[in-house]
Amino acid sequence: MARTREFDTEAAVSRAMELFWTRGYEATTVRDLTQLLGIGQGSLYAAFGDKDGLYRAALEHYRTTLAAAALRSLREGMDARSAIRTMLAERVRIAVEHEGRGCLAINAACERLPEDPSTRRIVRDMQDAARDAIAEVLRVAAERGEIAARRDPYTLAAFLVTFLNGLLVSAKITPDARALESLVEVALATLD
Repeated sequence: MARTREFDTEAAVSRAMELFWTRGYEATTVRDLTQLLGIGQGSLYAAFGDKDGLYRAALEHYRTTLAAAALRSLREGMDARSAIRTMLAERVRIAVEHEGRGCLAINAACERLPEDPSTRRIVRDMQDAARDAIAEVLRVAAERGEIAARRDPYTLAAFLVTFLNGLLVSAKITPDARALESLVEVALATLD
């Protein structure tokens, strides 16, 4: 008779996400995870398959919580420039926390790609969602005359996502929000 899982998998994924985010995939062992979560290896494997399965679950959790919140903030009714500035500044603020741990998605891309196609898919989905959300904000802003309409909103959005990726890597090198936020104004000049 199979044993019933005796732990909250959602809470476990959230806690594992924090550990992977701080230490990275390679530096996090199964033992680290079982100790943090207070479960045995058998329970971890039964719930997630293996360390990779838990890592993918942690990335998905990041996508549906923090990454999704960043995209929701774009649609809160501000003008496009303010909404994008706020979103970029908030992402920087989160990335410089905890001595510059960066962004889990960007960390995953830097650490796990090109060898891990599952990580590539999850990170690409996050990137695509960010690009599409920003493009829609820019499209509407151009129609309202808030920003110059001379550039394609999709291309501008792709640039801003690429800029953000670089900013999030830089947050690991120089975890200084003020220094990084000053670069946001330079990127926003592309909307003129």
